[in-house]
Amino acid sequence: MTQSLSNAAKELASDRPIGHIEPVFEFYDAMPTGVTVAGDGRIFITFPRWGDDVPFTVGLIHEGRVIPYPDATINAFDPKRPGETLGSVQSVVVDPANRLWMLDTAAPGFSAPVVGGAKLVAVDLATDKVVKTIVLRSSTVLPSTYVNDVRFDLRRGKGGVAYITDSSIRGPGGIIVVDLDSGESWRKLSGHSSTSPDPAFVPVVEGERLAIREKGKAPAPFNVASDGIAISADGATLYYCPLSSRHLFAVPTTLLIDRSASEIDVEEAVVDLGEKGASDGLEADDRGRIYAGDYERNSVRQRQADGEWKTIAHDPRILWPDTLSVASDGYLYFTANQLHRQAQFHEGRDLRQKPYTLFRVKIDGSSVSLK
Repeated sequence: MTQSLSNAAKELASDRPIGHIEPVFEFYDAMPTGVTVAGDGRIFITFPRWGDDVPFTVGLIHEGRVIPYPDATINAFDPKRPGETLGSVQSVVVDPANRLWMLDTAAPGFSAPVVGGAKLVAVDLATDKVVKTIVLRSSTVLPSTYVNDVRFDLRRGKGGVAYITDSSIRGPGGIIVVDLDSGESWRKLSGHSSTSPDPAFVPVVEGERLAIREKGKAPAPFNVASDGIAISADGATLYYCPLSSRHLFAVPTTLLIDRSASEIDVEEAVVDLGEKGASDGLEADDRGRIYAGDYERNSVRQRQADGEWKTIAHDPRILWPDTLSVASDGYLYFTANQLHRQAQFHEGRDLRQKPYTLFRVKIDGSSVSLK
């Protein structure tokens, strides 16, 4: 049997999408990164100051546009008051006590963090007022530190604890633990292989090796330490991954909280759970499942209770799934921000195509609530 070339071409096999992703919002200005959804349905977004024009670094999607949150004043960074204004917020997370926590890197453009600027700031969502600020200690925030993402367990101690990833691009990665009552903070697994870039990792995104590319220079590896983070439904296990790796790691939270636990004990308790794909964000739900973006394959994946990974979303529009957030409405929200198309990866040419998009996919699960 013969067919014309044109008819045969119409029947050629092609990559198939998996799952159904719903566009929630489109961004036509600065590139979004962090996302979290409150119990009342409000959606909060972050815009780190990486180079775009960013008039405010934390926003609220409201009536079809994004407005500064909690107000414009705190979003106007003042180097003379680094602990009171927002420099460059990477992540936002709503905790079980209905507070929005903003994680300020104080490191615009991935520079060294402004002294006294790296912090956690809590806003009471009932009043939209700042109710707590924790400036991270200088012994915790190193000159190379880039605080990235955060998870909470409010059952620990008097006021709960926070776990933060240090995703440094030029120094040791690690896990930062914060006592939310006292404000004390400390590092665990600093420089450990599980929180460090995989030296054998070669990322390929949209068919090309992802590398720092400057005109006239050889491509340089894009090495990013511990980035994604999630906490188990029972609070007993912290999951994390370097951005420059395909592996998922886990460690008991009891050893992270115990300041007297030796580094050897903590390191020996780390478990390599194998490959999951190359991820930026991680998340967990109340049914014991873990979620990971897969930026090499335009996908979002779900780890089942038995350890098997299932792709729940695969679509050509998922251009660099960044932050993931499980909401109480039974959806997983995630930003697709085309991070890999930034100018630093293409000899100064910005290949990002607006709009950037916030998507969601139905998961029939809810957020982890440890209170």
